[in-house]
Amino acid sequence: MRFETRLLHNGNEIDDYTGASSIPIYQASTYHHFHIDQPGEYDYARSGNPTRHALENMIAKLEGGCRGFAFASGMAAISTVFLLFSRGDHLIVSQDVYGGTYRVLTRVFSRMGIEVSFVDTTDLEQVSNAIRSNTKAIYVETPSNPLLKVTDLRGIVAIARSNRLLTIVDNTFLTPYFQQPLDLGADIVVHSATKFISGHSDVVAGLVVAKEEEIAEQIGQLQNSFGAILGVQDSWLVMRGLKTLQARMEASTKSAEKLALWLEQHPSVKKVYYTGLPSHDGHHLQDRQASGHGAVLSFDVGSEEKAKQILNKVRLPIVAVSLGAVESILSYPAKMSHASMPPEVRQKHGITDGLLRLSVGLENADDLIDDLAQAIEEKVWSVVAGK
Repeated sequence: MRFETRLLHNGNEIDDYTGASSIPIYQASTYHHFHIDQPGEYDYARSGNPTRHALENMIAKLEGGCRGFAFASGMAAISTVFLLFSRGDHLIVSQDVYGGTYRVLTRVFSRMGIEVSFVDTTDLEQVSNAIRSNTKAIYVETPSNPLLKVTDLRGIVAIARSNRLLTIVDNTFLTPYFQQPLDLGADIVVHSATKFISGHSDVVAGLVVAKEEEIAEQIGQLQNSFGAILGVQDSWLVMRGLKTLQARMEASTKSAEKLALWLEQHPSVKKVYYTGLPSHDGHHLQDRQASGHGAVLSFDVGSEEKAKQILNKVRLPIVAVSLGAVESILSYPAKMSHASMPPEVRQKHGITDGLLRLSVGLENADDLIDDLAQAIEEKVWSVVAGK
């Protein structure tokens, strides 16, 4: 079956007991033991819940892994994966990684004695040169947040395998619809399911998928021990959102491509970061390792003053953190997603005070362009009936 069919027909769409077309919300914290010497599949909801289990099975099948795991947030998912490592271990991480990932590595796991090198993972030579005797994994975000840098996943996997390292990929921006890192050789995929996977700005969730059972067993033990599980109602909401993933990604990506082309030609925009543009350094690589370019783009308007002007004047996108929703979301990385990065680190990595990130939703693309035009050019917003 093709991906969009598997979103709806994956073995987790019908309740086995009632035949309901939606997996029920099993609102239970504990389960009766009918035979004390032969416990059932579920005993305590931290360790397992039928609704959460259905979601975990669903994402595992969509990503091509052996097991999936659902967590209370994207950062809970990412942090639990980092708990695979111990004091004295060293990790190589994409340098312009999401600010929350940067924060937990530099402020939390650093206190646990886990060492990190932030490297431009688009340069495979830099990655190879960063490997130490105690390196255990390479963590990649591609396309990266917020500069949309594209890392060669096959190249990273080759380096990792030759050095017996794990490869971990944050697949939040593209989702398994456009990109499947496990098929390219990665060991673990992580998602902030708050974003495109759930897609409606109404749930906070994280997902992890492991390729092989040995790693899955370790992650499962950590999920149960650490306990940062996704609640049952949120699990149901994520499953509902997943059903429309293909339709939402296709529509939003089509609009993002149109917006990126328009922004690239605008005289007030210094630079546009979108992998769908032929001018993007990673455009052709993205075409080789993914089936689409996604709905997120960033653009630099040159100054904090100009960025704030646009943020104050747009009417259609909400100005907020997060991305991947049915409504467009305009973010200011310097003070939102990457505020936890020291200013000098942000500037070094190209996350300037004039950079804006736009997650394109399901609005009409021309309406979004009209809105951005008036915000950039300081024209008065007006609505003409019938247009």
